[in-house]
Amino acid sequence: QVQVVESGGGSVEAGGSLRLLCAASGVNYINNEMNWYRQVLGKEREREFVSGIDSDGGTSYADHVKGRFTISQDNSKNTVYLQMSGLRPEETATYYCKGIGRCRRWTGKWSECSAWGQGTQVTVSS
Repeated sequence: QVQVVESGGGSVEAGGSLRLLCAASGVNYINNEMNWYRQVLGKEREREFVSGIDSDGGTSYADHVKGRFTISQDNSKNTVYLQMSGLRPEETATYYCKGIGRCRRWTGKWSECSAWGQGTQVTVSS
């Protein structure tokens, strides 16, 4: 199976920067992509996409973060970084990482698997 752990959250003033880190690990796991989402307190049913990157380095961003956030990765470590700049108070949220890849089952066969991390809090003050 796969385990995902985020880190790097914290508190900053509006316009500030933070760098989030997401690491995926698993004995029989091959990572294909990792995506960042965020969830605002009080909106438990709404986890919105922020950015993603695949194993080939292809990236995607939500429109509201383009030009301010940059996602990158270290494939050798199954680690993804999200550099966030120009943070806004409305971006205060818990940021979650989701790893998507292939896991080897007990049968020996490989199939798609995914996992969410526990989240890391980002607080932006005005």
